[in-house]
Amino acid sequence: MHSEFQFIYTLRVRRQEMLSAGPSPEEKKCLEDHVCYLDHLTKTGQVLLAGRTQTTDASTFGIVIIDTTSEASANEIMGNDPVVLGGLMSGELFPFEIAVISPNILGGGDA
Repeated sequence: MHSEFQFIYTLRVRRQEMLSAGPSPEEKKCLEDHVCYLDHLTKTGQVLLAGRTQTTDASTFGIVIIDTTSEASANEIMGNDPVVLGGLMSGELFPFEIAVISPNILGGGDA
């Protein structure tokens, strides 16, 4: 069951070379922390879906869909994302409403 509030935040890298040439050791650690953070929030039901485009140019972006109790809570989740805290990526928050969802995402569809 979803809460009354869903939000989406987009993530964009600040250093484009991180995508084309690869992350520095510090960036790699921050990215690993980011994945752990989102994995934890998925297990608690706050993150519904997260991912990124598979491009490596300036059009590249990631998204995180949040199910939470308020816009303030969504802002806190985005602000505490290690890639936002660490300055690797900028985040932008938007109100969001899921209108259609595939049963494949819910694990009930045919593969």
